[in-house]
Amino acid sequence: MSAGVRIGVVAVQGNVSEHVDAIERAAAATGYDVEVVEIRDSGIVPDCDALALPGGESTTISRLLRLEGIDEEIVAHAEAGKPILATCAGLIVASRDARDDRVETLDLLDAEVDRNAFGRQVDSFEAGLDVAGLDDPFHAVFIRAPVVDEVGPGVEVLATWEGRPVAVRDGPVVATAFHPELTDDYRIHRLALFDRLDADADTEAEAEA
Repeated sequence: MSAGVRIGVVAVQGNVSEHVDAIERAAAATGYDVEVVEIRDSGIVPDCDALALPGGESTTISRLLRLEGIDEEIVAHAEAGKPILATCAGLIVASRDARDDRVETLDLLDAEVDRNAFGRQVDSFEAGLDVAGLDDPFHAVFIRAPVVDEVGPGVEVLATWEGRPVAVRDGPVVATAFHPELTDDYRIHRLALFDRLDADADTEAEAEA
């Protein structure tokens, strides 16, 4: 069993309980003793080893993060190299540019995002995606999904749909246009959070050797 870790789910809006469940399942599969906390106020993020930033409505999420003082804490978390999984609207908020002045982005992800690129709620769909780092396709659920239009040179595209990026990695941040928490498949949470924690632990062990 790996050492205990604390993972926060930003809970100002979105599928919070679903992310909590996915994180707990991924932790069990990877041998981590995990405490999952829901974040609605400032002061919690600094004590977290990793974060999930769920979907919802990006303008509302960005406004609430700013009002509660959570936004600066998330930025500091990323700057410290700690992992973050941002999904759907979370991807929009994490990006450099949402192309919408109503969204105050966190600039964690060197990318420009097209909000609601796949249309309205009725245009939601599901698709099997080949995701870098996963052995088998991931069944992705897209709901009023954004896509990444442009990425900086340091951004790795993990998956595309119809030629457009829908999962990317920028340093400690993994962002998806789809909702991995709405399936029973915890592999995106494992890839974004626990694989990064494993890599960081290995790096620390090598430095101490």
